[in-house]
Amino acid sequence: MAKSILSENSVRRISCDGAKVYKEFVRDFPKDEVFHEAFVNARVESIAGSIVPAVLEVRESSENEGCLVLVREYVPGRTLLELMEGNPEKTDEYLDMMLSLQLELQRLDASMLESLKDKMARQINSLSEIDEGTRYELLTRLSSAPTHTKLCHGDFRPENIIVDDEGKCHVIDWVHATGGNASADIARTCLILALRDKKLSEKYLDMFCERTATDKSYVWNFFPVVAAAQLTKKRPEEEAELKAQLNICDHM
Repeated sequence: MAKSILSENSVRRISCDGAKVYKEFVRDFPKDEVFHEAFVNARVESIAGSIVPAVLEVRESSENEGCLVLVREYVPGRTLLELMEGNPEKTDEYLDMMLSLQLELQRLDASMLESLKDKMARQINSLSEIDEGTRYELLTRLSSAPTHTKLCHGDFRPENIIVDDEGKCHVIDWVHATGGNASADIARTCLILALRDKKLSEKYLDMFCERTATDKSYVWNFFPVVAAAQLTKKRPEEEAELKAQLNICDHM
C-alpha cells in the first residue's frame, strides 16, 4: 500500500510503493524546474554513485491532470532524523555519522554543477525582504570568499539522510546541489540544525572545525549569506531565525 507524505508547497504528495518513490508536483508546476531537479540528481549520481538514490523517470500523473511526477529509486530504511528522535542517547554518534557523510561528499569534485556562488548571488538578488545596503554587503561577502568546486548538497539535514538496514547512508533531495565552498554548505547545515536545536548546531560546528582544522570565524562569515539564500525557499517555520541571521556584522 502506498504511503503518502506531505511535503513543501511545490509538491502535492510523495508516495512509495515499496519499489519506487513518486514525487508528485502541484498542478502546472513549471516543467523546466521538474526536469532540472531530475537533471541535477542524475549529475550527482555520476559524481557520488550509490550514495544517491537514482532518478528513474519524469512522467505525467495518471491520477491528476496537469501534475508531473518524478520517480526515483526507493531505499528502505529510516531517516537520520527518525533515528535521532528515537535514540536521543546516540545523538553524538549520529552527528558524527552525519558529518562524516557530508565531508565524504565534499571531497568530490562538482565542477560540472552550477557554481554555489552564482546560485547564491541569484537567490540574494531575488529577495524582496532585504534593503539594497544589506544586499550589497551580502554579495560583497559572497564574492570575496574563496571559490571552490566541492560537492555541496545545499539542504543537508537529518531528514534528507536515509540509513538502510545495513547501516549505509543514502542522501536524497539534491535539487539545490552546487559546486562550491565546503564551509558555506556547513554553515547552511548549522543554520538548519539551529532551527531545531541551537546546541545541536553549535556541536556540529565544533565537530566540523575540530575535524578539519577550520577556524570558526571562517564558517561564521558565511552565515548571513546562506541565511539570505535559504530564505528564498519560503519555509515559514524558518523565516524568523533566518532573518535574525541577516545581520552582516561579524559573529562573535
